[in-house]
Amino acid sequence: MGVAIRRAGESDREYVVGLLDAAFMQDPVSSWVLPGDEYRLRTHGALMGAFFDIALDEGYVDITEDGAAVAMWWSVPAGGHGDDGVHEGEAEGAEDGPVLLRRAVDPDNERVELIGRLTDAIHPTDRPHQYLHLIAVHPDRQGEGLGTALVSAVLDRCDREGLHAYLEASNARSRDLYTRLGFAFMGAALDLPDGPRMWPMWREPRTAGADG
Repeated sequence: MGVAIRRAGESDREYVVGLLDAAFMQDPVSSWVLPGDEYRLRTHGALMGAFFDIALDEGYVDITEDGAAVAMWWSVPAGGHGDDGVHEGEAEGAEDGPVLLRRAVDPDNERVELIGRLTDAIHPTDRPHQYLHLIAVHPDRQGEGLGTALVSAVLDRCDREGLHAYLEASNARSRDLYTRLGFAFMGAALDLPDGPRMWPMWREPRTAGADG
């Protein structure tokens, strides 16, 4: 039986942000960006909310019909969004994405801006692609293949339309899962300063009749 998936909208914001907040509260990258349990409890939801807003503006959010899993994608054109995350066509002198993210989450936390700059620096810009930014599955529904179904639905479209895909795996387990879905480690990991490692991964579209 297939997994029913729909496109989330602004009306889903509170629910999706809550699911992402719970799923990533103890994630190594979230713990590095927002150090300290009490501080992270206060601010993590704002970070997830900012990511949701960017996804609606720059891409899309897919959610299973039962609300058990969600995947956040950004559609990145060739050339990315200009230097330091500034979109093509923005006015000269406009503040860039990492600065705006820091302001939205916590202006006093430089790591909110730094994570944006570091991931921007390793993000491929030579070809348009679908960027899997975040994916979360409700704790009670782990192991049912919901996350794989969400990702595979987009990857099937990438294969049909000749689109590339990109992500940063934040742990070895997810890296191995994405490898099975056709992603390949790009060769240079991102080691956050005094923090965890992230693995940038790229996927070429599969042509009809390709193995796997």
